[in-house]
Amino acid sequence: MKDLLKKGVLIGIGLGVATKSKLEEAVRTIVKESKISEEEGKKILDDLIKQSEIAKESFENKTAELVKKMIVKLEIPTKNELNSLKAQIEDLKSKLEK
Repeated sequence: MKDLLKKGVLIGIGLGVATKSKLEEAVRTIVKESKISEEEGKKILDDLIKQSEIAKESFENKTAELVKKMIVKLEIPTKNELNSLKAQIEDLKSKLEK
């Protein structure tokens, strides 16, 4: 489950990087064709990158919430719950050894 979450986040980051690269390339092409000034192109690129970062953050937050809901729905024990059970088992073992 943890690996699946990591892969999902890495895919999201990869898409963000690819998108940023493509955005930069598209803006450079527009600037070269003199449709806009270099300064305008930089401003547009900065705005698009900011929007991309906001979308990436939103994706990561939604993914984290979805994973939390899945863990609850599937009744997967948390690390704290497992540690509590381990402590109880150790306590019972020590009582049996006496």
